[in-house]
Amino acid sequence: MHKNQLALEAIKEGKWEEAAKYFAEALEENPNDPVLYVNFGNLLASSGDEERALKFYEKAIEIDKGTATAYYGIGTVHYNAGDYHKAKTFFDQAEKYGLAHKDVYFMLGMSLYQLEQSRLALPYFLRAVELDEQDASAHFQYGLCLAQAGHIQEAKKEFEKTIDLDQHHADAYYNLGVAYAFEENREEALKMFDMALSIQPDHLLAGNGKRLLEEMI
Repeated sequence: MHKNQLALEAIKEGKWEEAAKYFAEALEENPNDPVLYVNFGNLLASSGDEERALKFYEKAIEIDKGTATAYYGIGTVHYNAGDYHKAKTFFDQAEKYGLAHKDVYFMLGMSLYQLEQSRLALPYFLRAVELDEQDASAHFQYGLCLAQAGHIQEAKKEFEKTIDLDQHHADAYYNLGVAYAFEENREEALKMFDMALSIQPDHLLAGNGKRLLEEMI
């Protein structure tokens, strides 16, 4: 078995040091393989060493500027650091060079959402849920953007889908409650706030929403 594959198998088993050893040996044998640099970078990023991970991603691009996964890795590092402008730039590059994975579209949507550009994020979240109907996080974020754009009925469907996929998603219940409150359906809104609080008793927003509705009745 190739040492790159051995490293990936070691990662699956949680053997980080063994995986790093195999990657290092693989790079000694194939120093111009960009995939090895990306994989090693992913390992370093997963273990919290994002500064070193960046160097590996950059080396992969230096060898082959079309290494889409390296751009995605760099984008993720910048996103985690809170630099959403840079993150979006690198996720765009990943897509440009052919990485048409749902995670790319999800992270493009998340970057735009963090930049308070929800309307621009909508098509990316839509594409993410199209590529993976079982991704609860993508449905939830898509719902948030729809709600912020004023598409309440469509947002409700996404929050309901989120709950179908993850029955313990307190934020989905809360936001579904907000949607019902917006429609002046207090009874359903209260039910949703109660569901959010049953899952997460310290959910401040759900608690405040419930209190406000009860004061109005």
